[in-house]
Amino acid sequence: MKTLKILVGIAFVIAISAFAIDKVSGSSTTGGYSIGDVATDFELKNIDNAMVSLAGYTDAKGFIVIFTCNHCPYSVAYEDRIIALDKEFKTKGYPVIAINPNNPKAYPDDSFENMKIRANEKGFTFPYLFDDGQKIYPQYGATKTPHVYILEKTNQGNLVRYIGAIDNNYKDADAANEKYVENAVNALLKGEKVPVETTKAIGCSIKA
Repeated sequence: MKTLKILVGIAFVIAISAFAIDKVSGSSTTGGYSIGDVATDFELKNIDNAMVSLAGYTDAKGFIVIFTCNHCPYSVAYEDRIIALDKEFKTKGYPVIAINPNNPKAYPDDSFENMKIRANEKGFTFPYLFDDGQKIYPQYGATKTPHVYILEKTNQGNLVRYIGAIDNNYKDADAANEKYVENAVNALLKGEKVPVETTKAIGCSIKA
């Protein structure tokens, strides 16, 4: 019995220590942001070689942050819809900020030079940033491309209001009857609660 108590005590201390380390590092036990968390800003290189940060968007009400890439068929299938989201919501205060989280050494198609080519081919209307060193996507907890995080700019900081997929049909935009990102941003613009706050991101795994 005494041995059991000692083992339970050790396990408790280990659990508390792990929690403390996790809190110091700024990450959550779920491996990224949850709804209501404050997202830290970043400064990443855009395809025009300019450095982009959220703080630079002084007039924004929030952001549609999308982790995406060149090669993934899911990302490719959503490119036109991402462009449409930016065109619809940028002027309303919610621009798209696209970030390529993949390691180009693991997947050369996602190199910075190829990002420039793809953006030009598709006529991207939004920043397409390179997560050099793969430092940002783990903070967010992104696991797929595409993976969306909608942030609302508040006095507390950029609060996470939605995490997940763009809609419920990656194959066919016309067949999608649940437009999660569109509905979320429209709700925020009206000062309403986001109707669906989290969904499962469907796409390719991020290449480390």
